[in-house]
Amino acid sequence: MASLNQQADSPDLWQDQQQAQNLLKQRERLQAAVKQIQDLETDLKNTLDLIELAEVENEADLVKEGEETLKRLVSYAQRLQLETLLSGEADANDCFVEINAGAGGTEAQDWAQMLARMYGRWAEEHGYKIEILDENAGEEAGLKSITFKVIGHQAYGWLKTESGVHRLVRISPFDANARRHTSFASVWIYPVIDESIDIHVEEKDLRIDTYRASGAGGQHVNKTESAIRITHLPTNIVVQCQNDRSQHRNRAQAMAMLKARLYEKELREREEKLNAQSATKTDIGWGHQIRSYVLQPYQMVKDNRTGVERGNAHGVLDGNLDPFLEAALAQRVQ
Repeated sequence: MASLNQQADSPDLWQDQQQAQNLLKQRERLQAAVKQIQDLETDLKNTLDLIELAEVENEADLVKEGEETLKRLVSYAQRLQLETLLSGEADANDCFVEINAGAGGTEAQDWAQMLARMYGRWAEEHGYKIEILDENAGEEAGLKSITFKVIGHQAYGWLKTESGVHRLVRISPFDANARRHTSFASVWIYPVIDESIDIHVEEKDLRIDTYRASGAGGQHVNKTESAIRITHLPTNIVVQCQNDRSQHRNRAQAMAMLKARLYEKELREREEKLNAQSATKTDIGWGHQIRSYVLQPYQMVKDNRTGVERGNAHGVLDGNLDPFLEAALAQRVQ
């Protein structure tokens, strides 16, 4: 903070507008983090003083109230401690979330839509904004695929451990015989790249296709080929965007997504290399089944990497993901 304050006071600060804005943004985030710790210290002191006074005055109700406050402060302190682990190069950034239904037709597509709703509810609870970039609806119900951006401080840091295969077990609402079905969907999380991270893409390595965006019908049907699909030939990474009527803006967003995917690929390769060097670490690589959601014959959500379980499966599907995110994050830095 002292270093950033000194740089912010420099008369040469605004000679580079972008650098100045990044510096002030970083200082603002640090100020907020420091204030959280200072407020926690103040609340702790006040609560301990209250309990001490209440014990002298034999005010049992006040003592109990103070003890409940201490429990809340412990929980808050633990979350702040986890946030200090979000120190990766892109952890503070927005992120893209890409969900694809697995094999299984309507059942799997409905599961993909349930996952999209789950992450949307989690984002809403934490003050993040959602911007849908690409959506491919199923023939009968659900989604074949969806890509959206989660906008807010540390969105990537919190969600990055969600990449992998998610498994659902339930009585299918689409089966007339009410049989139990198992469905799969893949989730891919990658960070939005800002100016501080340089990703170079050669034009000759790209294949760019245009197509007519799908829509809800009526006035929303796109009559021009404004949707963009970009294939990065060396890696075979494919991204697409159709949320805007402007082909130019869709192309810019698709390029941003491609750079983010290439950056995430590099992060993944680094992590796999580190995991190979450490035999004590569990396998937390991308592409593995990471969590099972069982709705019948009992309710249970279990994370296969951390062992965290919750019996309230519907609560998890309503966005109560924090216990899973916190445990996975803590495991990654052990």
